[in-house]
Amino acid sequence: MRNLILLVVSMVATTVFAQNPAVTKADSTLNLSKSIFKNVNSRNYSNKGKFYFHWGYNFSSYANSDLRLYGKGYDFTLKNVVAHDRPTPLSATYIDISRLSIPQFNFHFGYFIKDNYSISLGWDHMKYVVDVSQTVKITGNIAPSISEPAIDASAYSGRYYNADFTINPDFLTFEHTDGFNYASIEVERYDDAWHAKKGKMYLAMETGLGAGLVVPRTDVRLLEVGQNNYWNVAGWGISAKAGAKLFFNKHLFFQGSLKTGWTNLSNIRTTGRNAIDKAQQKISYLENYWVLGYIL
Repeated sequence: MRNLILLVVSMVATTVFAQNPAVTKADSTLNLSKSIFKNVNSRNYSNKGKFYFHWGYNFSSYANSDLRLYGKGYDFTLKNVVAHDRPTPLSATYIDISRLSIPQFNFHFGYFIKDNYSISLGWDHMKYVVDVSQTVKITGNIAPSISEPAIDASAYSGRYYNADFTINPDFLTFEHTDGFNYASIEVERYDDAWHAKKGKMYLAMETGLGAGLVVPRTDVRLLEVGQNNYWNVAGWGISAKAGAKLFFNKHLFFQGSLKTGWTNLSNIRTTGRNAIDKAQQKISYLENYWVLGYIL
């Protein structure tokens, strides 16, 4: 996963900051696209000043992360916790208008500030589920009675220092499944890589950088006490992406991309006792998404 992250970041850095090849005044009426690639065929129109949107679905993977849970009577960190996404099985859910937001989806709405640059607002709805059961290292302390009202924690009470600890469902279930939401603003660059000799079909490479807020709906049970919490701004994140867009004409396109990101969640809700019990976590992820889009 680390190698894939480095590859995406390298591709983004190479293209986002690349210089566009010179276009003469004589050529500009024939080729309005700009690209780091030398194409035999080219577009004779520009996307500058146009809006676009896309919708699709994603799969994601996560680096191991440290999960800190703390509150009255306890403060401990579970180290190198393993987690996975939870994609919805292929079914009618993906084409049912009333249920489109249940799977792991992506929605972006953007504007071309130049033919080959755009700014977009996006909502990446990923899902993050801590594997249960798994054995990790734990450091911290747990009192016999924790939180307020009191929760009996006597079965796990003690002081721990880098000790082996098994996360069982009677101790903790933890997931951002409604979901691990990344609300971002992103800047994209496009480089036409191929044009059909006839017609409007062409392929463009997209790279981009983004930053935004993480707005999860976190479902937690700590010693079987908790709830599926309401959405809250739990932290922030940064991201980089690279992918390809296949344009069927001036408007309709299909896109596949890889996005890598790092998030810092310092205000995670857990038991629902928001003034007492909280969690903190830094999550790195790699997201693969496929979307259908339209330029207005």
